[in-house]
Amino acid sequence: MNRIIPGTLLAALMAGPLSAVAADLAEQTYGRYVDQQGGISLPEDARSSWPHLGSWIVEDPEAPGHGFHDVYTQPEAVQGYRDTGAFPDGTILIKEIRSIESGTKTTGQAQWAGEPQIWFVMVKDDKGRFDSPHWDKGWGWALYEAKDPSTNVSKGFAETCQTCHVPAEATGWVFIEGYPTLKN
Repeated sequence: MNRIIPGTLLAALMAGPLSAVAADLAEQTYGRYVDQQGGISLPEDARSSWPHLGSWIVEDPEAPGHGFHDVYTQPEAVQGYRDTGAFPDGTILIKEIRSIESGTKTTGQAQWAGEPQIWFVMVKDDKGRFDSPHWDKGWGWALYEAKDPSTNVSKGFAETCQTCHVPAEATGWVFIEGYPTLKN
């Protein structure tokens, strides 16, 4: 039985299994979560179907990013990172920041994640697909608030994201030290 395989997939298959997964990841991401103008949408299913990379807590209420942080990505992105030490093209990282709840439990004083407040979304772009303030340093950058999760309120990488991410420049603009899921 002869089958016709689209050119992108065929090239990826010839390059090897990991390349095929990476090509498929980019195709899925740019076909489903990024429009032709570079608009990024917030994936709604991440918390229930994507691997949890790790959690952070920023306790200081005056600090940017105050809250309980959980970070998610696609399974293919985790495997790609484990295999190469870098996120493959098309990787989506979602940082969900929730309020911090606290109280006394039988184990003592405890803190846990409350209601969602905001989501930061990064989309890996190895090809420089878009000329936009939201696309810089090899990533697309977006910010969504719980009051309207369909609207990107980021003013772009330089104005909204860069200041917080400068300490992670050496690791591809991602704070990987808090993500035990990436380790083999």
